[in-house]
Amino acid sequence: MVTVLGSGDSLLRVIEKAFPAADIHVRGNEISAVGDTHDVALVQRVFDEMMLVLRTGQPMTEDAVERSIAMLKASENGESDGQETPAQVLTQNILSSRGRTIRPKTLNQKRYVDAIDKHTIVFGIGPAGTGKTYLAMAKAVQALQSKQVNRIILTRPAVEAGERLGFLPGTLYEKIDPYLRPLYDALHDMLDPDSIPRLMAAGTIEVAPLAYMRGRTLNDAFIILDEAQNTSPEQMKMFLTRLGFDSKIVITGDVTQVDLPGGTKSGLRQVQEILEGVEDVHFSRLSSQDVVRHRLVGRIVDAYEQYDSRNGTENGGHNGGRTPRSGAKAKGK
Repeated sequence: MVTVLGSGDSLLRVIEKAFPAADIHVRGNEISAVGDTHDVALVQRVFDEMMLVLRTGQPMTEDAVERSIAMLKASENGESDGQETPAQVLTQNILSSRGRTIRPKTLNQKRYVDAIDKHTIVFGIGPAGTGKTYLAMAKAVQALQSKQVNRIILTRPAVEAGERLGFLPGTLYEKIDPYLRPLYDALHDMLDPDSIPRLMAAGTIEVAPLAYMRGRTLNDAFIILDEAQNTSPEQMKMFLTRLGFDSKIVITGDVTQVDLPGGTKSGLRQVQEILEGVEDVHFSRLSSQDVVRHRLVGRIVDAYEQYDSRNGTENGGHNGGRTPRSGAKAKGK
């Protein structure tokens, strides 16, 4: 019962807070709920899903319980097709490394991971903290370890938050390194750090700026383009046409955080209009509900979207009277 209710009844308190009109009582090994029929049925489903997860040996956390409740309520309200249950989402293992297992934490994350399995080109579009890059990296490492591909190629455009490479000290490689550092950090979470230099020296893992992709054909590789909102339309077309045989491409980005110079259109925004509906190309859209960082990050994302909607702005700046866009919520949500 401690694993079901949580240390100091912490998990029970999460459920009680989510269903304030229901009275939940625990006596010995029995849990009972009294209240509105609909609420009681949902409470029962929450505990059923928790038991399914716990039987796999995976612990339940307060965050996992909150997400399970949100999934069940969305299904009940018709906001989700309800095909996947919380237990199916929370117990899908992607990669186990160094004593920890990487799994999707939300329904949209599970669908994003499933789309990577099913499609050759997948776009993961959504706000910061939704696991777009991290889950793609985990799938890349999984594909390499299972010999589905012979190499992993990780790339980013070298444009960040108004800074330019010329302002940074050092050689070209030293200038580029900070832009690629988040990709190295994710790799260190998923592989033995001692093996990474060896894999990079052998060309099994390549981390390079987007400009280095021009003129290449990438066969038998899992290729990830991160921060794709900072590509120009020309760069996006160039990257997509690098696709070779037996390769897979995942492109991630947040269209609400474009750092391109004023007047430059984001290739990630444009490509949605061009490739939507093309066979074997899939767009996965995540939202603030899929943020898996500190819960405050989701609220910050929502607050910025509301501000942009109220003020007719985009990324906090005036958009010249255009209809405001809401990034991941633009369509398909």
